[in-house]
Amino acid sequence: MRLLNMSDDMISQLRLEALRLNDNSTTQIQSIIPKFEARALPIDSEPITEWTNKSSALIGKLAPILKYLSDRNLYLDDYPFYWTPKVGFSNRVIIPFYKDNVVVGYTARAVGDAKPKYLSEQQPGYVFNLDKQTDDREFVIVCEGPFDAISIDACALLGAEIKDSQHWLLKQLGREIILVPDKDIAGAVTVEQALEFGWSVSMPDWPEGVKDVNDAVIKIGRLATLYLIISAKESNSLKIQLRAKKWFKDMT
Repeated sequence: MRLLNMSDDMISQLRLEALRLNDNSTTQIQSIIPKFEARALPIDSEPITEWTNKSSALIGKLAPILKYLSDRNLYLDDYPFYWTPKVGFSNRVIIPFYKDNVVVGYTARAVGDAKPKYLSEQQPGYVFNLDKQTDDREFVIVCEGPFDAISIDACALLGAEIKDSQHWLLKQLGREIILVPDKDIAGAVTVEQALEFGWSVSMPDWPEGVKDVNDAVIKIGRLATLYLIISAKESNSLKIQLRAKKWFKDMT
């Protein structure tokens, strides 16, 4: 359809219409644009800022959490980070997932060597940080992980796969979608999916050793990271494919 110069919006409309004609159309259409139910955070979870105000004795327990965020060039006012002293979570920073200002899940990232690295409650098709994409923005940047998204106030897929439902949630924002993939094997697959959905892609000339957005923010700062992302964005599918061959070939 793109070879016939059909617009991406028209392709998307035809995709939805094809589902309407399917015998199981009702179920499939509902699954494309999901609805998310409220979810509880781990027991006794509260914002880290609340814990630091409660007792100076907690500072010692929170010190590894605060250092972890600082090492990733993140601050307590960047996002409502949570914490709980409960067993299994006391060594983790909790990132709530919001949709329309309601908590619909979370991920809890270990700050040490604990396994698994992430403990998550995630509903299918969810896009992280969608609520922050205000109407005055010209485009929406999409990363893979939540820390990448928080670093530059972007969205995250919470994985390397783009679900149909995630595409439709982002499409509803009515602006250009720019994928910034991780510089790894999974990221190469994500770029292929982005091409299928008609997204733009940015594969910046990162400094040596940088593999994702948060790495870049740690190394060169937020403004420089955003500048490189916007400067490198491309919407032409052929140019994206050519760039991807070189970009992923240079993986370190």
